[in-house]
Amino acid sequence: MRKFTIFILLIGNLFVLPQYLSSQNADIDLLKQINHSAVGLKPVSVFLSETAIPLNLAVPIIIGGYGLIDNNKDLLKDAFYIAFASGVNLGLTEISKRSIKRERPAITYPSDINPYQIKTSFSMPSGHTSSCFATATALTLKYPQWYVYVPAYAWATSVGLSRMHLGVHYPSDVLAGAVLGAGSAYLSYKVNQWFWKTYDLKDKKIVRK
Repeated sequence: MRKFTIFILLIGNLFVLPQYLSSQNADIDLLKQINHSAVGLKPVSVFLSETAIPLNLAVPIIIGGYGLIDNNKDLLKDAFYIAFASGVNLGLTEISKRSIKRERPAITYPSDINPYQIKTSFSMPSGHTSSCFATATALTLKYPQWYVYVPAYAWATSVGLSRMHLGVHYPSDVLAGAVLGAGSAYLSYKVNQWFWKTYDLKDKKIVRK
């Protein structure tokens, strides 16, 4: 219950953060430094950023596919959980974006930011970052080995950094996305635990215990 309360408070802070940051220069100053640095590495940032959607889709599909081939009930449960966590994160991200309605950096500061694409969708939180942290956290909760969580979080962090390097998100957008993604995965993990205490997967059908 304590962790769930912390999660709710963090989500609530997403709605307060933009008003706080509006009087601060640190957010845009840090973004300008990141956006204008290592210009030659922009293609690398584009590549990292574009891995977000396919890898987030691929992880539960691969785990679920292997579970079907091997007739492994636990792997099927894991695939269901990771996919569910991604869905919860997607919903919360869209609700947050539409509630906060923060414009993209290049819209607010057109002379200071060089985006790789002009995007008109809302900026906070970063959807790429939240989806990657949701997947990384879900994998870590299910497989808490260093060779899972180290590359998973390294990938999620690199995607978040790439979004700033490409000029499409503020640092606070990325931070909010990371918190939201990790929180979504944790909340989904608790729901998943409750679900499988009530239901069992047997002979490819969900049946009541």
